Amino acid sequence: HGLVGSQLPAAYDALLREVAAGRPVLVLQNLGIFPFDNWHYAVVVGFDYEKGELYLRSGATKREALPFTIFEVTWKRSGYWAMVVTPPDTIPATATEATYLPTLVAFERGATPAQSRTAWEAFQARWPGNSLASVALSNRYYADKDLPRASAVLRLAAQKNPGSAEVLNNLAQMLSDMDQDEEALEFIERAAAIKGPFEAEVAATRAGIIRKLGGIDLKLTDYSSFARSAGKRPTSGQP
Repeated sequence: HGLVGSQLPAAYDALLREVAAGRPVLVLQNLGIFPFDNWHYAVVVGFDYEKGELYLRSGATKREALPFTIFEVTWKRSGYWAMVVTPPDTIPATATEATYLPTLVAFERGATPAQSRTAWEAFQARWPGNSLASVALSNRYYADKDLPRASAVLRLAAQKNPGSAEVLNNLAQMLSDMDQDEEALEFIERAAAIKGPFEAEVAATRAGIIRKLGGIDLKLTDYSSFARSAGKRPTSGQP
């Protein structure tokens, strides 16, 4: 339904932080008595820290009060499993860059393009320049034919991740698509100097840029001479 489901850290304070932020939290309890299990989902909707009580919607019960200690006994048996559901433009209070990234990758598989774009924009606003998120967001802008915004995202990512061949390759391709091939060549040469799994993609991008520049295959160190001889002014290549 266009919402992002995020599993919380297995900790009581994570649960309380999300509830305090106004987000109901789905929890998994085991209400059985050993050796019989009775697994049960409930929603934590509030708490009173002074009274030491949690308030849950549990089954047909709209508001069940449980002492912290009693709730923990039932919750602990699920490994403290809990999750929150948020709209794409909202990031859970307990999310971190490392934990929320795979959450959005999974969300994107079933999201609409608009939902995906909104989610990645929120991620970038919280953690600017993350290379994987930058590639994902720039791809969404590219699909929308918004190349200036796509390239701006990748420029920031290239500043923060100068060793990412994927970011440099995508930025070079984006610039070439906007007919900024001189600057694109500088970025793709930087990408070509990085060994790794993107070498084939980088080589293909580089070949396309060189074709657009007249088919002369020069290394970056020779590019300034080539640009002068062509009557063009080389760019700095810095984002």
